[in-house]
Amino acid sequence: MRNIKDPNQLYIFDPWEFLTPKRRQMLEAGWPGLFQKHILPSLPVGDIAKHFNSDLGRLTKELYAMLGALILQQTFDLTDEQTVEQFCFNTQWHFALNITEESDAAKYLSEKTLWNNRNIVATNNLEDDIFNIGTQQLAQVFKVDIEKQRIDSVHIKSNMRRLGRIGIFSESIHTFLVNLKRGHIDWFRTVEENIVDRYLTKDALGCFARVKPSESRKTLCQVSKDLFELVQQFKQCPDVAAMYSYKLLERVLNEQCNLTDDKDKPVELKAPKEIASDSLQNPSDPDATYSGHKGQGYQVQIMETFCDDQDKKEKSLNLITHVEVEPAHNSDANALVPAIDTVEEQNLKPQELIADSLYGSDDNCEYATEHEVELIAPAMGAVDQDKLSLADFQFSEKGQIIACPSGHAPAKVKKRKKTSIGFASQHCDSCPNRSICPVKKGKKYYYLRCSDKEMRIAQRRIFERSEKFKDRYRWRAGVEATMSEYDRRTGVKHLRVRGIKAVRFCATLKALGVNILRAAAVRAAQMVPDHGLCAV
Repeated sequence: MRNIKDPNQLYIFDPWEFLTPKRRQMLEAGWPGLFQKHILPSLPVGDIAKHFNSDLGRLTKELYAMLGALILQQTFDLTDEQTVEQFCFNTQWHFALNITEESDAAKYLSEKTLWNNRNIVATNNLEDDIFNIGTQQLAQVFKVDIEKQRIDSVHIKSNMRRLGRIGIFSESIHTFLVNLKRGHIDWFRTVEENIVDRYLTKDALGCFARVKPSESRKTLCQVSKDLFELVQQFKQCPDVAAMYSYKLLERVLNEQCNLTDDKDKPVELKAPKEIASDSLQNPSDPDATYSGHKGQGYQVQIMETFCDDQDKKEKSLNLITHVEVEPAHNSDANALVPAIDTVEEQNLKPQELIADSLYGSDDNCEYATEHEVELIAPAMGAVDQDKLSLADFQFSEKGQIIACPSGHAPAKVKKRKKTSIGFASQHCDSCPNRSICPVKKGKKYYYLRCSDKEMRIAQRRIFERSEKFKDRYRWRAGVEATMSEYDRRTGVKHLRVRGIKAVRFCATLKALGVNILRAAAVRAAQMVPDHGLCAV
């Protein structure tokens, strides 16, 4: 049965009168007061309340306090046991969560209740609603300037061990045999005894971890053969083939091996370069993938506001406006469009967005322009410094080429699928830069042919050389400090959970936690000495 107490409810008697004035002021001025006044009332309790019966069953924990506790757990990077202790005994938490009663019904929380509520939120992707509503509330209260924002990604890891190829095979086989023994003992007895001995005896997996480098190839061939035999043995058995651990065996086989027609050697290992980056990295976390640059795990896209006015910087709130968890192998080039769409839906769309070159594809720039966002990002790819490029030509404000690198105007311009620009032969024949110039000799003119995309990229490269671009782009570096703060305060880079749903839940609420702690710091900086607290 639902238990909901309106945080905006007024009290006849002050429930916090037992606090001394100075302690009361510290609570109201710090993050507890901010949380109680602005975050708690805005939580989407209705979304989680529908998962409980309104009339039947035992009374739930007060749902506003419960959702608030989930946020605070991620904000301060606490275990379930530590969270229960804080919920039961910490006055700051009681003040923030508006828990005014002294009964166990109000101030006691079991780990199972915490887990159940967290599972409801994670399973139904409610963390996005919690983050968006909380962020919008802070943006409104602190009058955040959203015109200028920046975006970047950070690599994070779930609670899984790093495995090599032998480890992936052996762990997958071990997990399958354990589950087969538990669920289908009769089928388990049909497995060859030597395979059971290799993977289920005491310290069996430890033996694979201690394989000498000189013997790794031989061991890898053996474990791949064992995995293939298990897949073949049970593929015609519907009950076993439906098991999740059996499907992992099939996935490993498809990702790591090639099947052959040779009866003596039916399975052949793929070369490492042939293995896809989204292949299974650990059976305990099948959602984790591999990034050649950063390794196994996930990545989080972060977009935040920033202030480039040094006089206002200290009292301005840099707010994380967008957070999205992705597999580690995803490219940043594909993250910009959904990020713009998300902040636009939340009415937090910037006018200027700064990003590194991975986000700065021509398609992304065009999409940003269509949505009235100016993307400040270097163009991808290197330019041959020993030759002239399209960026060395002179462009008009309308994006048309008005002169070559030597200063000569075009003699002819024709546009079809590509723009064809002709330069007079008498100029090009005697030009000292002819050997390094991209123009090609034609019947009447020397021609430069380029697409609209190439023209746009060239103009971006010209802009990148300017002091104006350098002055604007230098603010992108500040996002690295945000990534450091994100990890330092919340422990996001090494999570205690596995699986994309649990990882997304933690990373999203931790980002909201950073916003709350930042808002509390700005609130303290905005305090007026003569009049106590500021309006927010």
